Amino acid sequence: MVLAGCGDAPVGQVTDDPGPRAELLVEDLDAPLHVVSPPSDPRLFIVEQTGRIVVFEPGQGLRDTPFLDLSDRVTCCGEQGLLSLAFHPEYATNGFAFATFTDEDGSVRVERFTVSSDPNVANPASAKVVIVVEHPNFGNHNGGLSLFGPDGMLYVGLGDGGGGGDPSGHGQNLGTLLGSLLRIDVDSYEPYEIPPDNPFVGRAGAREEIWAYGLRNPWRFAFDSTSGELYIADVGQFLWEEVNRVPAGQGGQNYGWNVMEGAHCFNAGSCSQAGLTLPIYEYDHDDGCSITGGHVYRGTAIPDVIGHYLFADFCEGWVRSLAPGGANQQVFEWDLGDLGKITSFGVDAFGELYIVTANGRVYRIESGA
Repeated sequence: MVLAGCGDAPVGQVTDDPGPRAELLVEDLDAPLHVVSPPSDPRLFIVEQTGRIVVFEPGQGLRDTPFLDLSDRVTCCGEQGLLSLAFHPEYATNGFAFATFTDEDGSVRVERFTVSSDPNVANPASAKVVIVVEHPNFGNHNGGLSLFGPDGMLYVGLGDGGGGGDPSGHGQNLGTLLGSLLRIDVDSYEPYEIPPDNPFVGRAGAREEIWAYGLRNPWRFAFDSTSGELYIADVGQFLWEEVNRVPAGQGGQNYGWNVMEGAHCFNAGSCSQAGLTLPIYEYDHDDGCSITGGHVYRGTAIPDVIGHYLFADFCEGWVRSLAPGGANQQVFEWDLGDLGKITSFGVDAFGELYIVTANGRVYRIESGA
């Protein structure tokens, strides 16, 4: 276990604490990007970038038939594809699952599907469009994670539309959904309703779906199931990768892109930081290349990291965690072995943590003690 200061401070003390370890659970998957479980359900649903969602049952392994196959509707790959799956909080009774993907036009779509009479297979004919966000010109920076918050609203993370340096100016433009985190109500009205307490409701020229903005490419974000705090990992441009933390229930933040990259002025010696929310943690590209956001651990299998926010770097493959705390919170680096390029984290219905890698594997994180 490696202990460092917050921010880009150098690595410090090394202890003999065994920390967590990675246990291989599934391999030979086709570009896995996301792992999720329905509430109170022991199954794992694994999202493959190429368009399938497959089901892993503990003690039985992968099922032969996918839960959903959107391969003929998904544009893949690079940063495009089938990007995430979210189960409705009342999935056990309504059977609603929400898939987020890039379609044939490159737009980012969220569609709702309903489970069939077979609990391991969704009905593809049940598809209902929730939202479509046009994503012209570039194939990168789609964001693509959708998940339900503790308030029951659906949150959708969107990148700035791609290209280097935000050439379309979406990050600081409240008139576009790109470069933003959306918050919508999918229960009160179809396809969705804008919650009246969203921060930009009634503001002239602003899209009222927006909960926060100034994001480059949020990959990924997560709520702490205990505190309700929101953590957003935002991929940087040339120099800085960042983690943002938001108190429970607070929206309206401007995370600064493309005025800022991390806590630094972007392509300028100085800039106005008025009204901007700066990250709680950053690292430079001497230490990695692209942040992969994870989760605040609230399971029981790894006592050493309860309450920590875990994340990784795609290129270097390290896994770190931010311990609970304020300005002086500690940063730990965990030796999980050479897992390869980490594309995503996942959490099951019981709070246990998983790592997804580009070489087609899913690992369950266990205690090393």
